[in-house]
Amino acid sequence: MSGCDVLQQLAPEGEISEKISSCYQVTVEKMIADLDPSTDGPGESRDLHDIEVMANEPTVVNLVNLIVSTALRERASDIHLLPFENALQLRYRIDGLLQEKPPPPKPLHAALVSRIKIMADMNIAERFMPQDGHIQINHRGARVDIRVGTMPTIHGESVVMRLLVKHERLLRPQELGLDAERAVLLGHLVEKPHGLFLTTGPTGSGKTTTLYSILQGVYAPEKKILTIEDPVEYELAGVAQIPVRPSRGFTFATGLRAILRQDPDVIMVGEIRDVETAEIAIRAALTGHQVFSTLHTNDAPSAVTRLMDMGIEPFLISSSLEGVLAQRLVRRVCPVCRRPTPVSDLLREKLELLSGRPLQGEFFAGVGCEDCRGGYRGRVGIFELLAITPALREMILLRRSAAELKATARKTMVTMQEDALRKAGEGETTLEEIVRVCAGDALE
Repeated sequence: MSGCDVLQQLAPEGEISEKISSCYQVTVEKMIADLDPSTDGPGESRDLHDIEVMANEPTVVNLVNLIVSTALRERASDIHLLPFENALQLRYRIDGLLQEKPPPPKPLHAALVSRIKIMADMNIAERFMPQDGHIQINHRGARVDIRVGTMPTIHGESVVMRLLVKHERLLRPQELGLDAERAVLLGHLVEKPHGLFLTTGPTGSGKTTTLYSILQGVYAPEKKILTIEDPVEYELAGVAQIPVRPSRGFTFATGLRAILRQDPDVIMVGEIRDVETAEIAIRAALTGHQVFSTLHTNDAPSAVTRLMDMGIEPFLISSSLEGVLAQRLVRRVCPVCRRPTPVSDLLREKLELLSGRPLQGEFFAGVGCEDCRGGYRGRVGIFELLAITPALREMILLRRSAAELKATARKTMVTMQEDALRKAGEGETTLEEIVRVCAGDALE
């Protein structure tokens, strides 16, 4: 028909389906463009029955499905739907940064929120209290768990959906970004028969993913491994995972007490949030258990002083703590469009102040291409691994400050900033990313 020769090519089924979708299927942008913003949709004052009926209309159902499927296709980790007086805001968190998308019309807000609540088995009649829910869907052969949270604002309910794709395999520490030398040290620390090991960092820095990777490495049929989490993010083969239920009085502390009566060898506590949980975890580590958990601190040495601030006695910390892994996530430079880039004088000055030495070597940045978003694709971890040595144990007993602990640890420890600069020199990330993620005391 074309008068041309046909050249056959092979391509993965997923890529073909994605290309067909991008060319022919309705997208969120197309559907929103076709909707009339002036349509008299259900507002906050409409009758609850009207909103529920609207929430089950094909237009609303399809729009919610498209918002979720588009987020998954763009590798988003979260979907944010935020109401304002005259408009909605739709944003996806991709590689750690929020990116704004064309929003649905404001009159559809109540119906969209109600549709999401129906899917998450939440109470659609309750619009003035925060709620949590859970949705499970299948997307291109993979199971996706969606954690839903609603929050009342002055202009209606805000919704955040966290997307967890279950088919993604857990990565080994080196695949997460830990270099070979520190991966070996990490292995020695987590293979000890008892003791406490912590990962630290802000929310969304990959702490739980790192702990899952560690648990996968220490798993053996002769070991009983139990976890208590809020919520369970990924299912681990051979590991009994327990979700906390604060609404029913089942907290980390009560769950940890019960776990100790289940004869475990290895315990993972999703987060140490209070002194009660910390004390039970430390005493478990002192009585022959491997205990893994997370804390919110800026660097590894600060984990020690954080436990002291919670009221834990220094002798308990000194006796139980084996190591701390602090981490952040930086965006990875796109390998397709990566190019050498010059360093501005201001950026050079900041980074030399950060590292304490002249900035040397070649650095890279992505110029942007079809495979990436603005020169970045995916993320990689930057780490600070602190092994508790006899000298550090003595300093903990003497209640030394985090700064003093860090000064002693730096003789052998690679800091997160140093690790980030090394990754930038290897072309894995950019100097701008280091400033963005590591900005703070180290850069002042």
